[in-house]
Amino acid sequence: MNLITVAILVGGYLVLLGTSGIVVNYILSKISGEPISQKIGKEARDTGFVIGKCENLLILTFMLLDAYTALALVFAAKTIVRKEDMSKNTLFFLAGTMINVTYSIMIGLVIKLLIEFI
Repeated sequence: MNLITVAILVGGYLVLLGTSGIVVNYILSKISGEPISQKIGKEARDTGFVIGKCENLLILTFMLLDAYTALALVFAAKTIVRKEDMSKNTLFFLAGTMINVTYSIMIGLVIKLLIEFI
């Protein structure tokens, strides 16, 4: 593994972790028509932030390892962890998960393409 590949990998993880929350909050605010802070409480938002970052790390790592079937583990684990929150506002949490997963997969594909073409 050369230095450029390492730089792409590290940069990809940093971009994903630094921007995923912004993207998810922006899209959810546009969908719901109101700020996320009005939709859920601070505790749920903070928990969602931590779980979302863990989700990002797992999805990107599975993508880079070509372990696509392992992505199902992310959904299963998140469902178990957020079961109580999801029962209160299913659509909101499901949409947030889908946006975050889609964004993580897109970043993963871009990283894989960049690595492939160097």
